[in-house]
Amino acid sequence: MHADATGRPVADLVKVFLVLGCRSFGGPVAHLGYFRAELVEKRRWLDDSQYADLVALCQSLPGPASSQLVFAVGMNRAGLIGALAASVSFTLPSAALMIAFAYGAGAAGGAIGAGWLQGLKVAAVAVVAQAVWAMGQKLCPDGPRVAICAAAAAALLAFPTGPAQLAVIAAGALAGAWAFRRPAAAGLGPERRPPRRTRAAAAAALALFVLLLVALPTLRALTPSRHVATFDGFYRAGAMVFGGGHVVLPLLSAEVVATGWLTNEQFLAGYAAAQALPGPLFTFAGYLGAAMAPGPLAWADGLWCLFAVFLPGWLLVAGALPFWERLRAKPGAQAALAGANASVVGVLLAALYHPVSTEGLRSMTDAVAAGVAFAMLEHARLPAWLVVLALALAGQWVLPH
Repeated sequence: MHADATGRPVADLVKVFLVLGCRSFGGPVAHLGYFRAELVEKRRWLDDSQYADLVALCQSLPGPASSQLVFAVGMNRAGLIGALAASVSFTLPSAALMIAFAYGAGAAGGAIGAGWLQGLKVAAVAVVAQAVWAMGQKLCPDGPRVAICAAAAAALLAFPTGPAQLAVIAAGALAGAWAFRRPAAAGLGPERRPPRRTRAAAAAALALFVLLLVALPTLRALTPSRHVATFDGFYRAGAMVFGGGHVVLPLLSAEVVATGWLTNEQFLAGYAAAQALPGPLFTFAGYLGAAMAPGPLAWADGLWCLFAVFLPGWLLVAGALPFWERLRAKPGAQAALAGANASVVGVLLAALYHPVSTEGLRSMTDAVAAGVAFAMLEHARLPAWLVVLALALAGQWVLPH
């Protein structure tokens, strides 16, 4: 469906997702709840079956599932223009705030800056711990997947590199394909082949995704341009994230901290600040781009990194959406995804220890504060933005720094 009753599909997409981008706190799982209430219950753009199909597709692909769902809904209603309009609208509020935070963080220095930055780092420990806990309960419900998770975490603690992260996810997918193989799913309905023109456009999107993934590292090696290097790093991070936006943490850390573009303190401060904002966590890339190139035009570098990190997810959805009904019936793909997701929990578990906890917890007081913040998030169900704000204030007035 590419139009609605008003005849203004693109304008309606902008209005709906701009509002959602301003009030969708709580991370990707919470976003899916907000989306269902707005798109299924209130506006009836989709029924529950259609919505579940799109959620399943986006959770099966690398990238931020909630942002990819926005792109898919926009594409279903108004083609590529609708997909881009919906995605930009949903991303704009938090992206603008994260880039503004980069300007403020660069200006804040001295003792005042050190205090709230330490509070934000402690908040990051609690937020990542909650993500590990919640994802572990959902994605590691049995012994084999717990074992895959533990093996992935152990491997990354022993070999904390970017290639190792990709290797453990691939190994998890192979283990899942073997351990969870089962007969073909039933009751999915007949397969429907998309029109030839649609198949050609989808194939072009997938080809561009692969081309950039292969060509950018070569171009980066051939030119000293930092813009090429950052685009390559952020594109690969966006292309290799399975299991939710939090998993981008170690991938982006390997790109911007290990290379010396940012300090680990700057990185964790921005990551923690992102928890206080609505919208997709991937807008953290806007902060990183602006913080790496301080100055009046830092916003342009922020937009450059945002485009790079979101582009692979857009290309994958555009390429996979026409074929999804055929793909989702394949039991091998479902089994491999189960193993890959368990590995993702292991990736995040390793990141929780290093660099998040090793850099964020400097004293027993910090550890206690992180534990209290975790309880506030997991048991009291307080919104993340409120917990992060409280820790930032505590960092200035209570926590040692």
